This record gives sequence, structure tokens and C-alpha cells, in this order.
Amino acid sequence: MANLKEIRNRISSVSSTMQITSAMKMVSAAKLKKAQDAITAMRPYAAKLTELLQNLSGAVQDDIENPYTKVRPVKRVLYIAITSNRGLCGGFNSNIIKEVKARVATNEASCAVFTIGKKGNDILSKEHEVVGHEVAVFDDLTYANAAKVAQQLMDGFAASEYDEVHLVYNRFKNAATQLVTVEPFLPLVAEATDTNEVDYIYEPSQEDIFTTLLPKALKMQLFKALRDSFASEHGARMTAMHKATDNATDLRDQLKLTYNKARQAAITNEILEIVGGAEALNG
Repeated sequence: MANLKEIRNRISSVSSTMQITSAMKMVSAAKLKKAQDAITAMRPYAAKLTELLQNLSGAVQDDIENPYTKVRPVKRVLYIAITSNRGLCGGFNSNIIKEVKARVATNEASCAVFTIGKKGNDILSKEHEVVGHEVAVFDDLTYANAAKVAQQLMDGFAASEYDEVHLVYNRFKNAATQLVTVEPFLPLVAEATDTNEVDYIYEPSQEDIFTTLLPKALKMQLFKALRDSFASEHGARMTAMHKATDNATDLRDQLKLTYNKARQAAITNEILEIVGGAEALNG
């Protein structure tokens, strides 16, 4: 059994760790509320905008040619791996990395990776072709900063560097659940429309609306994925730190029990030694 000093040191160390994990949990909980409100408010707009453009794409695809809707034979695929810049968030980053590796391994086409977030880049760059990475966007997560990254990806697709581009990220469901999502980014493909669907009158023309809104919609799609990942990160970190705090509390309690038992045993031995010494003197 460890001596009393060693046990006291371990109790002190575990208590310090517990204070850190508890503080990190509270910080993530505070940030999560803001991030959750942002993505919840944004999803309906982004979904409706994408739906509108997909419908327009089907209506105008024979009348207008756009570099972001061009479907080519798939020879090269780009996966956008969205992770975090920091760890201590459970399986948040590892789930994305595993999904990207699995997709690359099973895809018959040539594959490349673009990483957003330091953790994903650290791992994926060792095993796969990483054609670019971005780590600063989460420091100031705004539409303008996300649009710069999206434009870089859009330019690569328009230049035929890639034939398909997919987003791989954690979609926020709740604080305890993040869903790994693989979402097509480019090209924008028209959805099959119902023949009985109402034919709306657009002003200006369908072609003008489509040409103007398409780049903005693609940038908004990436921004939504980043927002989803940002909220998921804080939810995952809050959950992980909550579990870590609970485990530290249990370990501290066990160490205190061990310490008390060892202290009682030491006191009992001292008493026995004193009694034995007194009996020897009296004898």
C-alpha cells in the first residue's frame, strides 16, 4: 500500500484536475448556448435556399451553363474534413477522421483531402494527400471568413481540379449527440421534381436568380456546416468534461477512503507498539 504522503499527493492532483475539467465544462456550456441558437436559426434559411436553387437548376439546366453545376466523369474527389483546433472533446475529431479514411479507402477514384481544423490536419496529413488546410476560420466564425474558404473550393472545382467535392462534419443534434454527416457540396445537382409541382413566376428571370444566388448558396452551405461543427464541438467537449469531472470525483473519493484506512492502520500500529513497549517495561 502506498504511504500516506503519496496518497495525499494523488488526492491533491486529482482535485486539481477535477477543478480544471469542471471549469472547461462550464465554459463549453456557455459557448454552446450561443452556438446552438446560431445554427438553429440558420438551418431553415440554408435549407430553403438550397431547395430553391436545386429546383431552379432543374428548370434552367438546358438554358444556362454554370461551372458549379457541371457534372463530369468522377476521376478525382475532394473531401472537406471539418474538425476542431483543440482536443478534449471525446470522439468528436476521431469520428470525422475515421469517416474520411473509410471514404478514401472505398472510393475507386483518386481522392484528396482539404482539412478545416488543426486536429484533422495533424492526423490526415500523415496518411493522405492534403491539398489545403484552414485553422483560423474558427477563431472568428463569420460568413465572410467562411466565404473565402468556400470560394477557394469552388475555384478548384471550376478549374476541373476535382470532379466532386463532399463535406464531412459533425451535425449538431443536441449537447450529447453529434451525427457524422457526409454532404455533397459540388456539383449542385438538380433534384427530381414532381410533374404536378406549381410553376412559379420569378422576377427577375430564373436564369438571373440562379446565376446570382448559386455562389452565395454554396458559401452559405459551407458556413452552415462550420456552424454545425462548432456547436457540436462545444456539446462534445461539455459532455466529455462532465464525464471527466464525475470520474475524477469518484477517484478522489476512493483515494480519500484509502487514505483514511491507511491512516487508521498507522495509528493502530502506533498504539500497539506503545502498548507492547509499556508491557515490556512493566514485565
